Amino acid sequence: MEEFTARKLCLTDDVFFLWQVEPTVIFGRHQCIENEVNVDYCRKHGIQFYRRKSGGGCVYADQSNLMLSYVTRSDEVTATFSRYMQMVVAMLQELGLPATSTQNNDVLIGDRKVSGNAFYHLPGYSIVHGTMLFDTDMNHMLHAITPPQSKLDKHGVQSVRQRITLLREHTDLSIDDFKRFAIAHLCDAERTLTEADVRAVEELEREYLDPEFIYGKQETIPRPSQ
Repeated sequence: MEEFTARKLCLTDDVFFLWQVEPTVIFGRHQCIENEVNVDYCRKHGIQFYRRKSGGGCVYADQSNLMLSYVTRSDEVTATFSRYMQMVVAMLQELGLPATSTQNNDVLIGDRKVSGNAFYHLPGYSIVHGTMLFDTDMNHMLHAITPPQSKLDKHGVQSVRQRITLLREHTDLSIDDFKRFAIAHLCDAERTLTEADVRAVEELEREYLDPEFIYGKQETIPRPSQ
């Protein structure tokens, strides 16, 4: 959807949209799946895994987590990232939350992370996207992603919970209420895709579903049988 929006819609205005996924690990363009994803755990627990075209780290997402996408006609990486982060922080502050951003492209509530974000560029367009932790399955988050062994030795679920926070802990809004609030805060119009648009998205999707793109050319992990 992000790539379609940037490549095909001939934007004159910025575009923002929210999306959700079934339990999924999404890892960065240049990351090695063997080092980032616990493939055996994911397959055992029905967690999908996909590579994205932006850089950054590996994330776990599910239906209790929100994904945010921002597409703008710009070649200015720093300015675009800054604008997006300010938009998200301001949205959370409007709910009365003590939200701030960091130089590592994270959004915090207090001193705990609630959102991580990444960027990629297409000719003439910039795309920023990120997570918004609402009520994510912490056990899957910890085990579906493969941290260094030293981190596993040092940290457990409780430690991870000390470093991140969930929006449900700070607001009485349901996840659907929050989605409506975010859209109302960040958008002033909407666009509905046509059937031709959907087909164009599905055509672009083929690359993302290509095992060579997901696993990388050097992978040694056995791929599922076709």
